[in-house]
Amino acid sequence: MSTATLAGLSTGTWTIDPTHTEVGFVARHLMVTKVRGSFGEVAGTVVVADTLAESTAEVTIQTASVTTGTADRDAHLRGDDFFDVENHPTMTFRSTSFDGSTLVGDLTVKDVTKPVTLDVEFTGVATDPWGNEKAAFEAEGEIDRTEWGLTFNAPLEGGGVLVSDKIKIVIDLQLAKQA
Repeated sequence: MSTATLAGLSTGTWTIDPTHTEVGFVARHLMVTKVRGSFGEVAGTVVVADTLAESTAEVTIQTASVTTGTADRDAHLRGDDFFDVENHPTMTFRSTSFDGSTLVGDLTVKDVTKPVTLDVEFTGVATDPWGNEKAAFEAEGEIDRTEWGLTFNAPLEGGGVLVSDKIKIVIDLQLAKQA
């Protein structure tokens, strides 16, 4: 592990702390406003190796846990037009490379796997009051949802569409060091 790059982050297995992690997204609605959402059920493991290049991350997200604060919209996102949670209950991410600031990996949604690049900021390591070692990262990226078969849309009378194809991914991640 390059201590100059990620000072204080020790090698070993770290698991996602779901109560202190948010995997969110931002989409344009009517091409003028932003709709924000997140997934409440996220699990995964990060293995910090001796070098950043050897480190790995695997994440599983329960698609039915999507929430935007609006019950009707959430139900629509869970349905066939978007995540089709009945047939595709999870989406996954598996890293393929990490250099300390850029994380590349394979995102699988609805059985479609495509590469994704995230800009990552390591925000530090801390020990909680109970002696547990925690690490935190922030990550952002952008995807085109249509590449994963999330193609539902509706044209607007004045031009444009109901939902943007470009989706911003925003992640606040806390990890807990495993013994």
